[in-house]
Amino acid sequence: MISRIIPTFIFCFTVIWACAQQDKKIAESTVTRTGVEAKVRFLASDELRGRDTPSPGLDIAARYISTKLFSYGVKKVPGMDDYYQPVRMISSSPPSRGTFTVGDSVFDFKNDMILTAGGAGVFAGDVVFVNYGSEEDFSAADVKGKIVVARSGTKGKSDAQAAFKTAGVKARLAEEKGAVALIELYNAPQPAWKLLQFYLSSTKVGLDEGEEDDESDSTFPRIWLEDLSNEKLPYFTSYQGNAQLVVEGADEARFVTQNVIGLVEGTDPVLKNEYIVYSGHYDHVGVGEPNSAGDSIFNGTRDNAIGSMTILEAAQNIAANPLKRSALFIFFTGEEKGLLGSEWYVKNPVVPMQQVVYCFNSDNAGYNNTEIITIIGLNRTTVAKELITAGKAFGLEVIDDPVPDQNLYDRSDHVNFARAGVPALMFTLGLTDFDEELMKYYHQQADNPDSVDYDYLYKFTQAYVYACRLIGNRKVRPKWVEGDKYYEAGQKLYGL
Repeated sequence: MISRIIPTFIFCFTVIWACAQQDKKIAESTVTRTGVEAKVRFLASDELRGRDTPSPGLDIAARYISTKLFSYGVKKVPGMDDYYQPVRMISSSPPSRGTFTVGDSVFDFKNDMILTAGGAGVFAGDVVFVNYGSEEDFSAADVKGKIVVARSGTKGKSDAQAAFKTAGVKARLAEEKGAVALIELYNAPQPAWKLLQFYLSSTKVGLDEGEEDDESDSTFPRIWLEDLSNEKLPYFTSYQGNAQLVVEGADEARFVTQNVIGLVEGTDPVLKNEYIVYSGHYDHVGVGEPNSAGDSIFNGTRDNAIGSMTILEAAQNIAANPLKRSALFIFFTGEEKGLLGSEWYVKNPVVPMQQVVYCFNSDNAGYNNTEIITIIGLNRTTVAKELITAGKAFGLEVIDDPVPDQNLYDRSDHVNFARAGVPALMFTLGLTDFDEELMKYYHQQADNPDSVDYDYLYKFTQAYVYACRLIGNRKVRPKWVEGDKYYEAGQKLYGL
């Protein structure tokens, strides 16, 4: 019996090894150093102005990517008119100035107030206090045509989380009952008021998940009025009279940007119904204040022109040499605004999420070691062996996340797939620490196309494409390692 088993084992091992070597040769066949550098230099060029979401530079990048996909023979996804998945977003700009005048008291946005929602305008009416603004509180008060004042949070829960969680509900109740504005007396000690002002008083971009034909922009203002010491509370509980809220400059604007998506169908009659997502974001942070060298463009070479380049290289390779599983190439918009493009995609997938068996995301903060590849989440799924093999084939050691305190796994697009249950990880440049070398370029104007090592990027990209092939041709579908925090989500998604 043993004499029969050993030759069979040797034969199977030889076949697996030969297939892996074939995939390596195929990976090498299309990736060139010149091609790697050319793609990076275009996507991170000054002419694209940092690829902010939204911006003409981002649209040019999308056109470049879609044209490349077309030239490689990557197909449009059935049901899509082109390579673009529209992503609806909304931009909210803070007020330039404004006041809330109540009796002899005048509060302003510079020191006392934060506009959390709504637009510009002049809002006047009698003041009515509704305690915590519960449904019962509103039912007991006549708020029509009035400015509503409420405590933030709920009874017994006045922390920041409770304030955030309940503000929208109170605003909806106030607006439905005819109020003209909602002022909440904010008294949570943490985070610090100045920090909260800085965060909430900058331009925000989020998903616009309303009805597509709904063009109404609610200007109903929601205000947090600082009252950490609770000194204002007694005044508003007893005040009877008129007040005026003036908001200048605040605005909300809806716009549409796009994820860029292409498909290469798998060759195996069964496995082609399983999809591997090869993804990366193509946006960056745009233009800002000039640095000491007079440079105001945040080119985003590392983050994430390089990642976008690796996906393009994988698309070219797989289109020419399809895998057993189907390959879905997704270039996400709005990652720098809060992983918005991937969030939109997971909520609006172009193929059923139950058929997506892996998300292999390519994203970067930067690098400080050109002898390694860093995999964020290396041992969380069952493809660690393939990733290590791919790196070793091109002389690069593969290491797991060296900076878990930075929570990098939850800071890139793959995490939206993970939350949905899809096994996912992030392939990234050689990172050992968030040290001075890395921070010199991370979200800095210095991150331009002349600042990177293209010999290293060539090997890095070959390893990525080889890993793509190994995962896509894997005999057994990738899975979460049991015990991972997203394992149960995977069980639920796939009905296991």
